[in-house]
Amino acid sequence: MNVRRVLEPLYERYLLMQCKHIPKHIAIIQDGNRRFAKETGINVAKGHRAGADKTEEMLDWAHDLGIRYITIYSFSTENFNRAEEEIRELFELFKEKFISTISDERVIKHRIRIQMVGDRSLLPEDLRIAIEAAEEATKDHDGFTLSVALAYGGRNEIVLAAREIVSAVREGKISPVEIDIQMVESHLHEGKEIPPVDLIIRTGNEYRTSNFLPWLANGHESAVYFCAPYWPLFRKIDLLRAIRIYEQRLSAKAH
Repeated sequence: MNVRRVLEPLYERYLLMQCKHIPKHIAIIQDGNRRFAKETGINVAKGHRAGADKTEEMLDWAHDLGIRYITIYSFSTENFNRAEEEIRELFELFKEKFISTISDERVIKHRIRIQMVGDRSLLPEDLRIAIEAAEEATKDHDGFTLSVALAYGGRNEIVLAAREIVSAVREGKISPVEIDIQMVESHLHEGKEIPPVDLIIRTGNEYRTSNFLPWLANGHESAVYFCAPYWPLFRKIDLLRAIRIYEQRLSAKAH
């Protein structure tokens, strides 16, 4: 008998009992795909694919728990410094996954809305077309929202929002005195409505948030959970442990 297979569901139930409040919005820095590949003796492309498969599995957990928004950090602006072959393979994987969401049973069943946040101008045209097709196909879904951060940098998104606001001021559409927090937020993420982050999770034993959603996360003092497993090895238990940290933070605030 596999003892772990018997004990894990029991531990999951134990953790779930401790999580009386489920965060509305979880942001995940999916770190460790390349290290997972190296340590398991597979190529980097297969490591990234294993990470993509884990993301799909995680969507079931999110649905079961009642999480309404998930934002995943899939490719940062800094990642453009990687080898051209790896970037090309990643973009092909992203394109494949966006296209597959249009007919994916999980997306349809859970009514998952798919959207991208980041600088689209930095992506190849075929990937942009696939993203737009997935966004259009799921725009009316109301189960929960999956935001995929591609060509994303937290400081860069604030700069882009600032440019849009400055342009609007120059065109006389708004007055400088009208600029407030709500206006800035309306220009972030291409105007998509994404609520403040309640919990950031980072896998791969890294202890930094890497310029991820600074306005929505750091600005709202979200809880942060760092864990050791590489993203392809992330388990539902790890997600529940992260939610327990969020629960403990809420309790501390209440007192």
